[in-house]
Amino acid sequence: MREFSRTDRVAQQIQKEIAVILQREIKDPRLGMVTVSAVEVSRDLSYAKVFITVLNTSDEDKTKQSAAILNEATGYIRSLLGKRIRARIMPELKFVIDNSLMEGMRISNLVDSVIREDNAKRGPEFGDKDQEEE
Repeated sequence: MREFSRTDRVAQQIQKEIAVILQREIKDPRLGMVTVSAVEVSRDLSYAKVFITVLNTSDEDKTKQSAAILNEATGYIRSLLGKRIRARIMPELKFVIDNSLMEGMRISNLVDSVIREDNAKRGPEFGDKDQEEE
């Protein structure tokens, strides 16, 4: 079993605490429904990249706006984080949009639509037609 490194543990802790902070403390009405999908912490713990997913919107501008709002509020979020996590160094936070969830959903929808189109072309009597031709 692989031991978690210190940066992994710090990243996990930050992810958990920021998720709670976003849920309970940040009251900006322009902010969409944001989830923290991952956190990457630099080896020296001075920087943390916080990956966010904005749910219930396919609007790229709304997603970018949510990231911008959070990046403007990093000082406040960092101070709240400092009260929740006992650490000598509180990393600088940078919020980044995580498109992997949305991209996965988009690809899944594309596959579904291709399957639907393919089935529509074949028609419901697909199995019967082949047997008549033999």
